[in-house]
Amino acid sequence: MGRILVADDEEGVRAFLADALEVDGHQVVRAADGQEAVECLARESFHLLITDLRMPRLDGMALVRQVRRERPETEVIVLTAYGSVETAIEAMKLGAFDYLQKPISSPAELRLLVQRALERRELLAIKERAGRDAAADPPLSYGDPAMAPVEEALRKVARTNTTVLLVGESGTGKEVAARLLHRLSERAGGPFAAVNCAALPDTLLESELFGHEVGAFTGAGQRRRGRLELADGGTFFLDEVAELKPELQAKLLRVIQERRFERLGGTQTIEADVRWVAATNRDLHALIAQARFREDLYHRLAVFPIHLPALRDRPRDIAPMTEALVYRLAGQLGCAAPVLEEAAKAALVAHPWRGNARELANTLERAMILSEGRTIGLAHLRFDVPAPSPPAASAKPLSELEREAILRALEAVDGNRRRAAARLGIGLRTLYEKLKRYGID
Repeated sequence: MGRILVADDEEGVRAFLADALEVDGHQVVRAADGQEAVECLARESFHLLITDLRMPRLDGMALVRQVRRERPETEVIVLTAYGSVETAIEAMKLGAFDYLQKPISSPAELRLLVQRALERRELLAIKERAGRDAAADPPLSYGDPAMAPVEEALRKVARTNTTVLLVGESGTGKEVAARLLHRLSERAGGPFAAVNCAALPDTLLESELFGHEVGAFTGAGQRRRGRLELADGGTFFLDEVAELKPELQAKLLRVIQERRFERLGGTQTIEADVRWVAATNRDLHALIAQARFREDLYHRLAVFPIHLPALRDRPRDIAPMTEALVYRLAGQLGCAAPVLEEAAKAALVAHPWRGNARELANTLERAMILSEGRTIGLAHLRFDVPAPSPPAASAKPLSELEREAILRALEAVDGNRRRAAARLGIGLRTLYEKLKRYGID
């Protein structure tokens, strides 16, 4: 339902419009001329303005110009007398949604046009929100060369409707990659829907995907549209697809092949035009060999596979990702973003990060809680390791931890000091000073 402002200098027309629209549940405010309409707009916001073009004090064209300039989110429908269609078309060039000729033939015609105008307003709002959400998405990479082929592959495949399979360890950014693919595609204005196959029980997962009719299962008291139906015209991201049970694998294969499905407990065939993107951190070939994943479904999903490297294989991303995560976590924890000491930065870059970005975020959050200040040092870093932590009495001094971080970095790059400095996030001169200080040859 919408808030609608009706501006017309004829009382009978205002009453007719208000009565016809209030029957549908809309809230209608009436204005006797353009100037009164401006005063109403200054006091409150409206979803839709319906205005006559010929009014005293301020005519409809001037009102349309002002609304489009100051209230661009408000849709406009203009009313015009017979023989003045050219003026109405001029108003549409200014951004009015449509026009109605007086006398209006029926309330049904008015209601239909109002419904279409409000639907367009909502679609534009959804697109705007999607744009803001996209701006808030983290970048897929901060410039590490290992990610260049991934980004290039995403740009190329985005121009098509080809099904994409994203493969990589947990926490390597597969959903970020899927969202980037959506933004780069022609479907960017449509919805992006995501379902995690490991997060829901089988019954709920099937209902989430396809929807259900009343009585389809215990507790299904009303009809519900599934995410696949709601994603029509957009991109559908199926995360952790390897966790699908065999029965759901068969249903998914049919949907991908035929682009149609039925809700649970229903017989009506529903068509869904979506771009499929799937992701997994499992070895699907091994699962196929174990008869735990359908080979025909694999070939449907893996039309264009893309492998995302682990964080430890893209060291240049670690330092800038750390900075971005620190600022995000500071907002969540309600504190100022702390500064990381050089030794802490070096240790973070040198760590293998088996849990990738998620492990990095957890480590930083722990460090921010422990630091209780504006600086994070080595003493505040608690890495996820399989072995139990040593007792406090045997804790190593900071200098020894920094020395070990430098040795690990040198070992990872076969002793190349320039690459080790880049991996540690410090200057080459700084590295030489530390090598001399710690007696490292």
